[in-house]
Formats: sequence, structure tokens, C-alpha cells
Amino acid sequence: MPPGAPLHDTVAVIVAELAANAARHGRVPGRNFELRLLYEHETAVVRVGVSDTHPRRPDPSSVGMADPEADGGRGLALVEAVAYRWGVDDRTGPGKTVWAQTEPFVS
Repeated sequence: MPPGAPLHDTVAVIVAELAANAARHGRVPGRNFELRLLYEHETAVVRVGVSDTHPRRPDPSSVGMADPEADGGRGLALVEAVAYRWGVDDRTGPGKTVWAQTEPFVS
């Protein structure tokens, strides 16, 4: 994926927002978060998954833009705007995995 290509930029936004959320909100003392990227060559779909050990789960059905004067609260709204779909899954052990994927390429 060359820098500046639409898929590159979409993945960069998704990784930045999900990783920032895990680092800021999903942190549990003594535990880190995990980032996984999966590229499906046949469809050019990229799936980003970020797992952390915090039990709080975002609700995809209630994501909205934050107050314009607020310092934060826009991350998942940005993910929703650029991702084809996103959600939250259980993970082995404590916590959850927040994931997002890009739109499939249709030729």
C-alpha cells in the first residue's frame, strides 16, 4: 500500500484511533494492548483488531460525534466514518477486541 493511497490512509486512521483508545481507555495496570492487521489479498480488505484487557466495551450502535468544544470523543466516530464496518468481540482472557475493516475492492 503506497502512502497516500486511499486504502493506506483509511488503515492509518483506523489503526491510530483504535490504538489510541486502547492506550488511553483500555489500560489496566501491568497489561498492554495488542494490535493485529490482516490483509486479505483477493478482496484487498484490511482488518484491524486491537485487544485490551479492560472490560468496558464501546457500543457501535451509539457512536456519535463529541461536543465541538471537547478535547476528545471523536475516535470511534472517525472509525465509523472511514471503515466499511466495525465492532467489538470477546477475546480469550479478560477484555475485548475492537476491530474495523476496510471496504472490499470490487473490480
